[in-house]
Amino acid sequence: MKAGVGAVALLTMLVTGGRIRSRYERDHFVVEETGISSPKIKQAKRLVFLTDLHDKEFGVGNCQLLNEISKIKPSAVLIGGDTMVVKPDRAKLMVTETLLDGLSGICSIYYGNGNHEQRLRREKKTYGELYPEFRRLLKRYGVIYLSDASANLGEDIRISGLNITQNYYRDFIPERMKQEYVRRHLGPSSEERYQILLAHSPLFFNAYRDWGADLTLAGHFHGGTIRIPGLGGVMTPQYQFFLPCCAGTFKKDGRHMIVGRGLGTHSINIRLCNRPQVVVIRLLPDIKIER
Repeated sequence: MKAGVGAVALLTMLVTGGRIRSRYERDHFVVEETGISSPKIKQAKRLVFLTDLHDKEFGVGNCQLLNEISKIKPSAVLIGGDTMVVKPDRAKLMVTETLLDGLSGICSIYYGNGNHEQRLRREKKTYGELYPEFRRLLKRYGVIYLSDASANLGEDIRISGLNITQNYYRDFIPERMKQEYVRRHLGPSSEERYQILLAHSPLFFNAYRDWGADLTLAGHFHGGTIRIPGLGGVMTPQYQFFLPCCAGTFKKDGRHMIVGRGLGTHSINIRLCNRPQVVVIRLLPDIKIER
C-alpha cells in the first residue's frame, strides 16, 4: 500500500514539475544562428526566420521578441506562416498586426503562408472577412506577400513562398509531394540567384531541392512538442512520431533545409526540452582563394 502511495506521489511530482517547466519554456524563446555559404551569394546578409507564432506574445505587444530582432539588425525578416491560430471562434489578427507593425520599423518583411493562412483563404464562409483583413494588414505594413509568388532581395537572393494544399497536411499519412507540384505553383527556380523557398511543411525536402531550392525554410512541426536527447521530437501536429525533420538544419546534395521549432503552440499546449526559437541565418559568399 505504501509503495502505491509513493508511486502516485512521485508521478504527481513529475507531472507538476513537467507543467512548470513547460510553462517556463513556452515563455522564454532562444535566438540560434546558422551560417550558410554559397558562390551565388555576392554580399553577406543576416536574415531572421520566424514561424508558428500562433498568437503567442513575449511581453506586451511582443516587445521582447521585437527588441531581440532589432538587436540582430537583419537584412530582412522571413515569416514561414502560422502567425495566428485559425480555428472556429479563435481566429483573430491582433497579435499578427502588432508583430507586423513592430517588424516594419526594423527591416523588410517577406511572408509565406502556413496551413492556418491557407484555412483563411479556403474557408471563407467560416472566417468571413478575416482573409481580406489579413491582406489589408500586409499591405498597410509594406509586407512582401509570397502566396505562390517570388520576390528578390538585393542582387543575389530570390525568395519564393509555396502554398501547400490540405492533402499534404493530412494526419498520419499525407500525400507525397513531387517537384512538379512546386513548379506548377511557382514556375522554375532561379539559377543565377541564391534561391530561398518558404515551404511550411518540412516533409518534402526532396521535392523542394529537386525543384531548385538552395535553402528551404520550414516549420509546422513545433520542434516535435517534446524533444528527447538522442531521439529528437516526439510528435508532430499530424500525429507522426519521432520524425528526424522536426527541427534543425539538413543538407543534401549541397542544398539546405532549416526547420524552425516555432514560437507558439495551439492545440497541444506543451513544450519540453524545446524552447521557442528565433532562427538567424548568416548567408556568406563562398570565396575560393586561388593559390
